[in-house]
Amino acid sequence: MTQHDERDDPSGIRLQDPWYDALASGWGEGDSAQQEPRSNAPAPDVPPDPAARADPAVPADPAAPGGPAAVYLAVHRSEAFQEVRRRHRRFVFPATVGFLGWYLAYIITVTAAPGVMGRPVGDGPFNVGMLAGLGQFATTALLTWAYAWNARLRRDRAALELRWETQQRSREAAR
Repeated sequence: MTQHDERDDPSGIRLQDPWYDALASGWGEGDSAQQEPRSNAPAPDVPPDPAARADPAVPADPAAPGGPAAVYLAVHRSEAFQEVRRRHRRFVFPATVGFLGWYLAYIITVTAAPGVMGRPVGDGPFNVGMLAGLGQFATTALLTWAYAWNARLRRDRAALELRWETQQRSREAAR
């Protein structure tokens, strides 16, 4: 990512960031034809020829019938892919709602009922707020483990089979 080039930067180190020249929003930059490039990299004298980089195994138009886009659309519409998505959603949506509910209940209780959170628990130095805060970390770890377990048990094999099928069909379409 860094290169030594004393011509561009007196310190001898410059950062080449491919996203630096890309404008994020498209507003406020004025006429793009009048602007100079903002990167430290020298502008190429000759624009690259897209045909020179083309892979002969891939059709020129990926959306053409039988092209890679058609393969991905066919897989996306397949029942197996929809089943993987349903299994993913069956876990993620309830888990997200449950965790956000628990988090918001914690935040609301901390701000609306500080007396409840300040109650000591047992004879030790802990109070309800500290245990609830540590419970947030424990819930996050538990939810991460449950997501990985659910993915391994219910989705990973089917997703790998779909990926394999997609790659095979893409190779066949490229021929």
